[in-house]
Amino acid sequence: MTLLSRELPAAQGFYGDVLGWSYRPAGLGDDFCVALSGGLPVAGIGALAASLQVAVAWTPYFAVPDVDVAAARIRERGATVAVGPLAFHSGRAALAMDPDGAAFGIWEGAVRSDWTVGRGSAPAWLELRTRDTDDAARFYGQVLGWSTEAGTGAGTPEEDGLTLAREDGHAVLRQDEQVVARIRDGAVQATADPGLRPRWHVYFRVPEVAGSVAAALKGGGGLVPPSDTTDAPSASEATLRDPDGALFTVTTA
Repeated sequence: MTLLSRELPAAQGFYGDVLGWSYRPAGLGDDFCVALSGGLPVAGIGALAASLQVAVAWTPYFAVPDVDVAAARIRERGATVAVGPLAFHSGRAALAMDPDGAAFGIWEGAVRSDWTVGRGSAPAWLELRTRDTDDAARFYGQVLGWSTEAGTGAGTPEEDGLTLAREDGHAVLRQDEQVVARIRDGAVQATADPGLRPRWHVYFRVPEVAGSVAAALKGGGGLVPPSDTTDAPSASEATLRDPDGALFTVTTA
């Protein structure tokens, strides 16, 4: 996961208070760092160029065997490669938007096991909120090699154990039986509400939700009410907005 913030020191302070993160240099200059939880990497946080007038948001990056091949598949399926592929000291990356406009990245290079979603200090899981679950599952399956059968697909699921299946109206991506991501429909493209637009959403584990909510409010963030107003407040989960507007959920699950 990567976040490009309006002001890096302010973002570091906010997420340090809300999620207990510390930071170390990433080797990509002063404007990018690696967030740590318990000394282990969680995500990357950088400074957004002042000239770029784009919304601040958490963006997932998915490992691929060949970033050029994946970028070509993205374009072939009516989606957009917005940036890259670009070379970094440890690999190559590109930033893309799927056919509904949800932003995501692709990465070719070394991947540490403790950076894998659902494991160790990494995010608990991801959720794609899209217009049509089947269309989105088909797109990502073809681009990234996600398959309903282990060992098949465009990528290398025989090595990473990724499988995608329909469950209770959603599509669920698992890696070795561990839930990595969910895809669900209901998003609306033509809306000013970023919470309703097609997007990838990240869940971070915390020891206690109430403490994270209090820290977020104190740090200039906000608590996002449930989309279903009949939902009772939950002690195990809360969706928050950072001071730049980036959305994320904290969970004890």
